[in-house]
Amino acid sequence: MAIAVPEREPGRVGAPKAGGGSLESFFAGLGPDWHSRWAWDHYESTILGLAQRFGLRSLCEIGGGRDPLFTPEEARGHGLELVVNDIDAGELALTPKGLRTARFDIAGDLSEPDVERGGYDMMVSRMVFEHVHDVERAWTNIHALLAPGGVGLAFMPTLWAPVFALNHVLPEKASRAIVHALFPARRDGGGDPKFPAFYDWCRGSRSRLAPMLHRVGFEDVHVQPFWGHGYFERMPVLRQADHAFNRFAAKTGWAAMTTYAYVAVRKAP
Repeated sequence: MAIAVPEREPGRVGAPKAGGGSLESFFAGLGPDWHSRWAWDHYESTILGLAQRFGLRSLCEIGGGRDPLFTPEEARGHGLELVVNDIDAGELALTPKGLRTARFDIAGDLSEPDVERGGYDMMVSRMVFEHVHDVERAWTNIHALLAPGGVGLAFMPTLWAPVFALNHVLPEKASRAIVHALFPARRDGGGDPKFPAFYDWCRGSRSRLAPMLHRVGFEDVHVQPFWGHGYFERMPVLRQADHAFNRFAAKTGWAAMTTYAYVAVRKAP
């Protein structure tokens, strides 16, 4: 897949026209940049674009807990019926008032009272799947929870980007200490705590992910890769070297070295 390599400022995502089509054609219309800045800046608008394109209204955010993507006012303004999911009751207790919540394990047996099979038009997550032990089971459950024609979208960090490969191989205690040193807000008790990461099926390669996603029932699959990150912003020499490496990886389409990916799936209508 061709990736535009020259630097540019993130632009606005054009609103897709209502209708059908494939996920691949939808993302081709967005024209994503190669750098992960685009992924962070445009995740919410990508969700809204998918909702408009495919006529989606009922949205479940997996692992949204204390920090959902949309406020109650934003969800209503966009015509979305937002349900915030988390496995942790403590995280759901921090969900902003005015949003519905549903406590269940996305990789569990879906036996919890809050489960609504076939109850959602769209299920999304942001920086959640790296913390899930059994991601194939999670996608299987997403297929069961989506209504016909529903869309699933996961924004995740990927292996084998060096920064996440290091996090993957280091003992959790050491990894936690590094993250806390670089990002004080992620210390225990802060607004963005660090959770153990497993990186099961967290890859940016369609050829790697598609067979598994087809196996669990999805036919329409799109993986949008991104490279680059902000972990070395305060380290000028390392930042420049890492940026050059990621530009090269993006230009050559080196899927094994993606840093983040959007993984999108659609259930058959």
